[in-house]
Parts: sequence; structure tokens; C-alpha cells
Amino acid sequence: MQVQAKSQPLEQYKMYIDGQWVESASGDHFESDNPFTGQPWALIPKGGKDDVDRAVQAAHRAFVSGDWPKLTASQRGALLRKLGDLLTTHAKHLAEIEVRDNGKLIAEMSAQLNYVPQWYYYYGGLADKIESSVIPIDKPDNFNYTRYEPLGVVGAIVPWNSPLLLTAWKLAPALAAGNTVVLKPSEYTSASLLEFMRVFEQAGFPPGVVNVVTGFGPDAGAPLVEHPLVAKIAFTGSEKTGRMIYETAARGLKRVGLELGGKSPNIVFDDADMDNAVKGAISGIFAATGQTCIAGSRLLVQDNIHDEFVDKLVVFAKTATMGDPMSLDTQVGPVTNKPQYRKVLDYIDIAKGEGVQTRLGGAKAERPECGDGWFVEPTVFTGVSNAMRIAQEEVFGPVLSVIPFTDEDEAVAIANDVIYGLAAGVWTQNIRRAITMADRLQAGTVWVNTYRAVSYMSPFGGYKRSGLGRENGQDMIKDYMQVKSVWISTATEVPNPFVMR
Repeated sequence: MQVQAKSQPLEQYKMYIDGQWVESASGDHFESDNPFTGQPWALIPKGGKDDVDRAVQAAHRAFVSGDWPKLTASQRGALLRKLGDLLTTHAKHLAEIEVRDNGKLIAEMSAQLNYVPQWYYYYGGLADKIESSVIPIDKPDNFNYTRYEPLGVVGAIVPWNSPLLLTAWKLAPALAAGNTVVLKPSEYTSASLLEFMRVFEQAGFPPGVVNVVTGFGPDAGAPLVEHPLVAKIAFTGSEKTGRMIYETAARGLKRVGLELGGKSPNIVFDDADMDNAVKGAISGIFAATGQTCIAGSRLLVQDNIHDEFVDKLVVFAKTATMGDPMSLDTQVGPVTNKPQYRKVLDYIDIAKGEGVQTRLGGAKAERPECGDGWFVEPTVFTGVSNAMRIAQEEVFGPVLSVIPFTDEDEAVAIANDVIYGLAAGVWTQNIRRAITMADRLQAGTVWVNTYRAVSYMSPFGGYKRSGLGRENGQDMIKDYMQVKSVWISTATEVPNPFVMR
């Protein structure tokens, strides 16, 4: 692959395998673009099957021999906490790299990167607190106990919208459990994960415990899923890719964790604090430029306040400042990559073809402050039916569909009438309604009078096609472990060998 020379030299990265910075086996690179300028800024190694094999073999060696399996759980925890300390020191730099690579706001990325160390502290503290059981077994002259053991090599495939946050969701519990890991970032946002590894190698983990292979899905992602030495795949991304990973992993009987798409309802009742609910609707769809799996892209508003609420929403959304994501004043940044930018604009055209009413936006942003970046105007559609494609399919951009409802039953029916079930929001002052709505909504996370709150302490994951398994929280470390039952006979004589005990 030939890369054309640029007037401005591009930052050139290497992959991280077995504790070493290495080029891809082919020696090829691809460009990573800055979404604000629309121009390349970095060269990323184009990894392939040979690179994946190198990384998996290194991770396997580190798992079965060397220093890593000799460490106690407490020692693993100490390394994770040291990594958390180092990330705290380097949070500003990592946030700036993420902004340059994925176009998210510096305000949000700074908050994320200052919060990311908590995952390593939390799971570092949890590493030596996974207790097994002595079972009061019903068989005489037998002692039975269990032990939790790591799975082996974990393949973690990370998306482009929040690379380091979602890496932490997978990496911290996987390492706390004693596994080794091969990370594969999105081809659109590989730089921040490679910068992260520069911090990681200072923490003192043995070589091969964590490896990074960069490249495209068919070249690097698929071989990672297929590799016979990989015991589990942890993936965050689209439902389409998740299904392919699930099918491939099933052929190898691998463990799978999938956090996939969403089409989350954000439901506003007539007794809600309207000003707060407007802010919640804005947060649900225009924060992060709508590029989040939990985006509240379907806004369900009770019909008797529908018009007033939409008017307030549009007035508020019009004040959003667009432009350079490195500026603290910017509130809506660019779409992360050009294919996604085109996809969002295509969905806007599809919605207009379905007969929606455009109350705000509905086009690419051509403001001077947006330059040549991939910006889409914050868009609000009314006159939306839940049967429309714009209400059923994940757009992953700043596009909001407003749907009226009459009562709780209709709100639940509309909210659940979708193939996804990742998250939902409810805005009400009625505690009975808050509880019953949370019970009835088919979603892995339900927020009441807030939106987009996540924590390392609380499980996260989806119903239906939004995925399999959960991330975060105490119990999730066991998703990276397997349980073994150990039987010890205390009998003085072996009984009849032809009869099952």
C-alpha cells in the first residue's frame, strides 16, 4: 500500500505485541483522519492474520508461563491500581488524542479520561475478593469445593466512539480475573489506544499480558475471533457486526460478550419538570453528537404537552455551539468518520421521504466555524410514526425522532416496539409511575429524571438485539472466569467401582 506524501508529516504509530513496539508483518499503514479538519493526521499499522497470530501466541505464552500466572490476585490488583495512577497523570494528553482522532468534545473526553482510572482501581480492588465455596455435599466421605479460574486469552474489540472508556470496561475485569488480552481498536480510532499502551507499559505488567493489533475488521478482527487460542470475545459495536462475531465464535464454542446497538426511548410525561426534561432530551441525543449506543433517539412525549415541549426543545437546541471540539465552548462536534457522516445524512433523507416534519436541522452543517469537518446540524423530526425506519433503525448521529403518546400503556407499547433494548429514560414526578415504568420497559438500563449516567459499579448491557451479557459491577468479573468443582474423598476404602458415586 502506497501512502501519498503530505505537506504536514503524519504521526506514525506501531502496534504493541509481546511487550514490544512492532510494525505490521506486511509493513503497510493506513491513515487516520481528524474529523474536524477532514484530513489525515496519523499513520496506523495495517495488521493482518499474521499479526493477530503473533499477538495471540504472545498472550497465550504469557497466560501459561512466565511471570503473570505466578502473581497472586493481590499482586494483579496492585498492578491495576498502579495503572490507574498512571492514567490519572496522563489523562489530559489521552483526552486530546481522542479528540483529534474521533472528534468528540474535549470537555467530554477530559471528563471520561479522568473517570477511566476508576475502573482500574475498582477491579484492582476486586481482584483478590472473588471467593469460592465449600459445599456441604450430600455424599458421605467427600470434601467438595469450588474455585474460580481465568479463561485464558481474551480478544477485546473496541469501537470508535469512546475507545479508552470502553477498553477499560473490558480490560480491567479481564486482567483482574487473571486473563491475558489482545485488543483490536476500530480502524477509525486506533491512536488513543496505542497512546494508552505507552502508559500501560510503565505499570510493570509482564510482556504479552496485553497486546494491540490495529487494522480493519476482515483483516484483523475476523482472525482474532477465529483464532483457536482465544477463549472469549468481548465486543462493542454494531448489531450487524455483533451477529457475525457471534456466529463465528459459536463455531469455536467461545465465550462471547456483546454490547450492540440501541434505539432508546426517552419518555416525557405531562407531570415532568419540563425544563429538566428538555435538558434530558438534549443530553440524550445531541451530547456526543448522538454517537453513543445509549442515545435517546426516540423522544416519546405525552400528547397534551407535545407541542409546548417540542417548541422549548427546538429553542434550546438552536443555542448549541458547533465547531472545534478542542474548544471548551463547543457543544456539538463532528461525526467521527466519513462513512458514518454519509450514513447520517442518508437517514435524514430517508426520514424526509417517509413524510416527517423537520423542526430543526435536517442537513449537513455549513457554518463557518465547522470548516471542512464532518458536521451534521442537530436535527429534530416530528410527525414520526414508530413504524418508520427513522424510528426503528439506529442512526448513530444527532437526529431525534419525536413521537406522541396518550398514556402509560401506549408509551410502554411504543417504547418496547423495537428490536433493541439497551436503555430508556423516564421523566415524571410520580414515584409510582417511575417504578412501574422501570419494571415494564424492556431495557438493560432505565434512567428516571436523568440520562447517560454510567458507573464502574453498575451493570450495563442490553435486552434483545442490544447484546449478550453485562459489563461493569462486581459480578461481571465472573464473566471472565470459569468455575471448577474439586472433589476429595476421605474414605478409607474405595467402594464398588462399577457404581457411580
